[in-house]
Amino acid sequence: MARLPGGAPQPGWVLAFPAMPPRSPRRRARPRAAARLALVSLLTLLVGACAVETGPPEPTPARFDGIVLALQRHGIAVSDVVSGDPGCADTELVAVAVRLEASGLDAATPYRVYLYRFRDRAAFDRLRTRVDACARAYVSDPETFASVEAPPFVLVGQGPWPPDFAAALRAGLTEAAGNGS
Repeated sequence: MARLPGGAPQPGWVLAFPAMPPRSPRRRARPRAAARLALVSLLTLLVGACAVETGPPEPTPARFDGIVLALQRHGIAVSDVVSGDPGCADTELVAVAVRLEASGLDAATPYRVYLYRFRDRAAFDRLRTRVDACARAYVSDPETFASVEAPPFVLVGQGPWPPDFAAALRAGLTEAAGNGS
């Protein structure tokens, strides 16, 4: 029932409002189009911000297969790989040690070497002296002890190593170490 101002309800009266014109499809599409435009603009900015060129990424230390490939690129052949053999009784080095035979270039016969692959430079710095202590167990002549350091890797063994062989070990290990972190 409708009421008149200041009066009682009148039966049969109905309040009516003028008909509203129907919304055009364009009015509905404008908010959607604006939302799409805002979304596309935001995504473009985000993708553009991520694509800022700061130069090539620094290489990180390689896994074991990457180390072997780097050594091979420098003329070193790797065989008889034994993971987890530090060459001594130091249990903390077991997880990072690999014993292998390396030959090539001016090293006609293989040399048994031990590769210690530390997780990062901090682990390398913390455990490096333990590698030398461990090497005392398998190096028969301390005068000819040979090692190559390319943090976070250390390669050690009984020397003397021929000069080209030693240089290739150093070059391959340095390449595999990347930025050393």
